[in-house]
Amino acid sequence: MNDSMVAQQSTDDSTLIHEEPDYEVVVIGAGVGGIYQIKRLIDLGVNATVLEGDPDLGGTWYRNRYPGARFDSESFTYGYSWDQEVLDQWHWKEMFSPQPETLKYLNFVADKFGLRDHMQFNCYVEKMIFDENACVWSLSLKDGREITSRFVLTAIGLLSVPTLPRIEGIDSYKGEAFHTFDWPKEPLDLEGKRVAVIGTGATAIQLIPEVAKEAEHLTVFQRRANWAAPLNNSEISEEEMTEIRKRYDEIFATCARTPGGFEHEPDRRGFYSVPEEERRELWDRLYDGPGFGIWLQNFVEIFMDEDANAEFSEYIAERIRARVDDPELAEKLIPKDHGFGIQRVPLETNYFEAYNRDNVSFVDGSETPIQRITETGVQTSDEHYEFDVIVYATGFDAFTGAFDRIDIRGVDGQSLRDKWSEGPVTYLGLLVHGFPNLIMISGPQTAATNFPRGAELAVNWATELLEHLWDSNKGRIEATPAAEQSWFDHVAKMYEPFLLRKAQSWITGYNSNLDGHEYGKTRYNIYNGGGPKYADRLQEETQEGYSGISIE
Repeated sequence: MNDSMVAQQSTDDSTLIHEEPDYEVVVIGAGVGGIYQIKRLIDLGVNATVLEGDPDLGGTWYRNRYPGARFDSESFTYGYSWDQEVLDQWHWKEMFSPQPETLKYLNFVADKFGLRDHMQFNCYVEKMIFDENACVWSLSLKDGREITSRFVLTAIGLLSVPTLPRIEGIDSYKGEAFHTFDWPKEPLDLEGKRVAVIGTGATAIQLIPEVAKEAEHLTVFQRRANWAAPLNNSEISEEEMTEIRKRYDEIFATCARTPGGFEHEPDRRGFYSVPEEERRELWDRLYDGPGFGIWLQNFVEIFMDEDANAEFSEYIAERIRARVDDPELAEKLIPKDHGFGIQRVPLETNYFEAYNRDNVSFVDGSETPIQRITETGVQTSDEHYEFDVIVYATGFDAFTGAFDRIDIRGVDGQSLRDKWSEGPVTYLGLLVHGFPNLIMISGPQTAATNFPRGAELAVNWATELLEHLWDSNKGRIEATPAAEQSWFDHVAKMYEPFLLRKAQSWITGYNSNLDGHEYGKTRYNIYNGGGPKYADRLQEETQEGYSGISIE
């Protein structure tokens, strides 16, 4: 703990005086949420800074630079809504923006408003301790510095801590190997290379078709099959962008009223009230349309009714079979352990067609599992494969992982990692009892929506809460135990109607690469009530004078 946090004795040795902290607010993370949060704070004239562990801003869009990385949200629904000049000036080049263009956009916004002046890079926070007497947080950085702040706002992402598989021998491999999150910044030449991709989740589904185009040979190792649907990307012309700009108010209003925060609105006619022929006509149109329409413009029953989901899943299976030349392989790519849409749906471009290429091989881990990584490749139960490059597309320690890697200590030294060992417990996904003056932007148990739409909602609410404190000449906030328990109970109850409660998904906390994240041991990571209901609940908390929060 540095000198600014130490209670200094006055000259008469009778009074303890605490020096002012270095900052009123520290924001951790310079991704989509952190960029907007620091903008709100500097507009208010608050003494604030952003601490970013990476060498530059961007968060998800700085690190996930693997080939094929792009939005699965329509670009014009993903960008910031809060500045008219940005809306007028920026031209989204594609319906679903690729990573380099998205990073360029975030830099454009940061530079336009001079936000870099309020950011510190290569500042990895290792530890945070709340000093109850001084009512400040002390943050220990990896570079040895300590920073104090009255408030800490975390904008550290839901999927920002990669997990490697628990396979024997990973460290013994002599070739080039990395998780997709750590894809080299310098261009990686795969021409003439034998490449392994381990995993067939959302990231791999974007990556595999791109690697297949370049590598001499690609071998895909699948543990579990995942559903996927076409992205159906397209370019956005100048004329189309002009029309999009004219209807931005309409676009963001639609996002605000839909459960997922997209323009895709669910079909509420009732699954069983629509004849089967009409259902299939709808599905054909949605499958051939862009983005999450096939998922989020569908009948709501597919999320809750086993029979409705089974019928729709069989439709998607038929579409997959039509795209894969080898019928036996097609069946291996179709999940049998869960239905379509009960976990977040990966969107793809020519993913299934990649398996029709002569230079792509497929290894089914349910038949011949990986036994170990060797010095030169991968040993399965029946064969050894030699590789020049191994890519691990094996997912993330979702929701709580970014918090767990920081040693966060609240009142009486309580560890947040320990409190969340069985899963997150929050108030509104924003506050945690026992950890005063800590606000989470898009933390666990917020609504699962189009990310920037949820992040803007959280930033606006958090900033208004802080303004209320400052206007009231108060300096300490903390969720009450009763409010936190009530919110947790509500979040858990909202899992009951949905089939996702049965999914082996990161949304329910399943990750075989992590202790305590077993299937059947639900971690209530998201709020399933949808964006509008969540926004209403935040507004209710404000209108009730923050009745669930102790303010001193």
